[in-house]
Amino acid sequence: MKKTIITMLIALVAFVSSAETYSYLKFTKTNGSTVTCSVAGIKVTYDNSNITVTNDEGTTTIALSEVQDMYFSNEAGSEPSYKVGDVNRDGSVSIADVTALIDYLLGGDADGIDTTAANVNGDDGISIADVTALIDLLLSGN
Repeated sequence: MKKTIITMLIALVAFVSSAETYSYLKFTKTNGSTVTCSVAGIKVTYDNSNITVTNDEGTTTIALSEVQDMYFSNEAGSEPSYKVGDVNRDGSVSIADVTALIDYLLGGDADGIDTTAANVNGDDGISIADVTALIDLLLSGN
């Protein structure tokens, strides 16, 4: 199922964004890090557990279970300014982030939290699903 979803996402992103106009394909991993690949000579393949990007610079393989987001960009860029799940901005992902996220959901006060990092599941908003995704992230050790 995940293989089918990844295939559809790759096709949709390539179609909608006209990949020829972008210089890089980027992957945001579940730990918040970013892998950047040049689109020069790019070929993307996958199997049941990995995405493999081959381009003019070489080959990069990423486990599908580690991919949170994939997008095209014109900036090589570095790490994002936030770490997924670091809701309270203390530099680490811990149970304190779960507490901060629940407090935000119950009270709606965004003071002291990073709402971008709080969107753990990467959808359009912050909800109880992000709490579940954050707990899963903590339990998986990522």
